[in-house]
Amino acid sequence: MGSGQSTEMELPPALHTALDGFVQHLALERNRSAHTLRAYRGDLGSLFSHAARLGVEDPSGIDLSVLRSWLAKLRTTGGSRATLARRGSAARTFTAWASRRGLMPSDPGQLLASPKGHRPLPDVLNVHEAQQLVEVRGDEVSDLRDAVVLELLYATGIRVSELCGLDLDDVDQHRRVIRVLGKGNKQRSVPYGVPAQHALDRWLTSGRPQWAGVASGTALLLGARGGRLDPRAARTLVHARLSAVPGAPDMGPHGLRHTAATHLLEGGADLRSVQELLGHATLATTQIYTHVSIERLRTSYERAHPRA
Repeated sequence: MGSGQSTEMELPPALHTALDGFVQHLALERNRSAHTLRAYRGDLGSLFSHAARLGVEDPSGIDLSVLRSWLAKLRTTGGSRATLARRGSAARTFTAWASRRGLMPSDPGQLLASPKGHRPLPDVLNVHEAQQLVEVRGDEVSDLRDAVVLELLYATGIRVSELCGLDLDDVDQHRRVIRVLGKGNKQRSVPYGVPAQHALDRWLTSGRPQWAGVASGTALLLGARGGRLDPRAARTLVHARLSAVPGAPDMGPHGLRHTAATHLLEGGADLRSVQELLGHATLATTQIYTHVSIERLRTSYERAHPRA
């Protein structure tokens, strides 16, 4: 039995019940992933254990002083800014839910301040590097498949899990649009360009039929054994193809998502449109790409301007 499980078993019954109820709310009403549920349970298990050591028996006893002392203890034991920010956010989400459910007399999380996590700017390819990457040469089935993977990742900015989840009928070749099932089972339509269409045509005509079998089902992208392409295999092929591009940073599929967003903004796309394409729930998540663009502009300026 893991330490997280034993910690939960030692919680007072009312806190244990509240934790289970909140996680169930996230799963059933907010459709959060299993990974997200584990993260919330771990973060709130830490908070509830701290509260229990202070003599708190139920959620109504978790006030602002408890929340602040919890974060202070995490800070003194070496918690990073990102960890403190994540756990503070988890606590605020819980207290908002608990106050709505009548488990707390008010919402102390509204008054809780926690440090914002430092988000390093992501590496992105320049336009020349991106063009070199997607120009896959070769007529082997793997070459045809890799070309589609790279073209669609760069053309659309979709997540690798979304890419690997695509079925044949998710592609509207007439309109050059793919239907994507994103986080929270939210669907969105994302356009792609002519080069990606050419890669799709070659794959569907000359590549996929050679690998397709009983295990293929309706999957758009396949592995060599005929099953649906696994995201881990997609990450491996992106790293391998990038290693052949001179000067390109080593990155996975998410780096191509960053690259697509940055190039869209640099090309004049508005932030709201990029948010919609990427499937971000909030505009704040998309705004990191404006910082990426500014940093790229600054680098170009310093290299090119005689009085930089």
